[in-house]
Parts: sequence; structure tokens; C-alpha cells
Amino acid sequence: MMDTKMARREALATGLAAAAFSGAAQSQERKPMYGLIGQMLAAPGKRDDLLAILAEGTDGMPGCLSYVIAKDPTKADALWITEVWTGKDAHAASLKLPAVQAAIAKARPIIAGFPQHFETEPVIGQGLKL
Repeated sequence: MMDTKMARREALATGLAAAAFSGAAQSQERKPMYGLIGQMLAAPGKRDDLLAILAEGTDGMPGCLSYVIAKDPTKADALWITEVWTGKDAHAASLKLPAVQAAIAKARPIIAGFPQHFETEPVIGQGLKL
């Protein structure tokens, strides 16, 4: 009886180890995602105008998995933009889209700066299709 239990445990452990190894190998084969987190400052009193312009240019961006614009609750003229892309190349291509180019041109006069900017490599997240 004891040998049967040991054999089952060993088989289960071997199966779990093989599954874990297989999953790790698949995740290593996957091209890393590309992420950006940045703070954007609007000209004084123009944050809502800037927010509206940025929202216009964010539809239909191939490779964009997440694009969130948030108001900074502590700085009246600041926005935080958090992006997740299938890769760095998808982000670069998005900057060439006509809608994005138009939004950038329209927003440029009321952008006061980009004080913080971070590149990331997202690995997991609610809503991301991995």
C-alpha cells in the first residue's frame, strides 16, 4: 500500500514539475511587453483641455494593450499616462499614426513638460492578454 502511495506522489510531482517547466519555457519564448509610465504637465488651468486632446488620439492603436490617462490628485496641472504595448516597436509605430500625430500637434502648445518618465517591462496584469 505504501509503495502505491509513493508511486502516485512521485508521478504527481513529476507531472507538476513538467507542467511548471513547460509554462516557464513558454513564458521565456514570449516577446517581452513594453510599458511606459509618465507624468505630463499642462499649462496652468489647461489640464482638462489636454486630457480631452489626448483622449482623441488613443483609439485604434495596434499593439496597445492598455492606455490609461489619470489626473494627479495632488497637482492641479498634472496627468499620469500608463501604457502597455505588445512591444517597443508597436509603441514607436503608434507615434506615426495620423490620429496620434494630430493629437500631438494640437496638444503641444498646452504641454508644459514631462517631469517623470519610466520604461517598464510588464509581465502580468488584470485585463492584459498574455
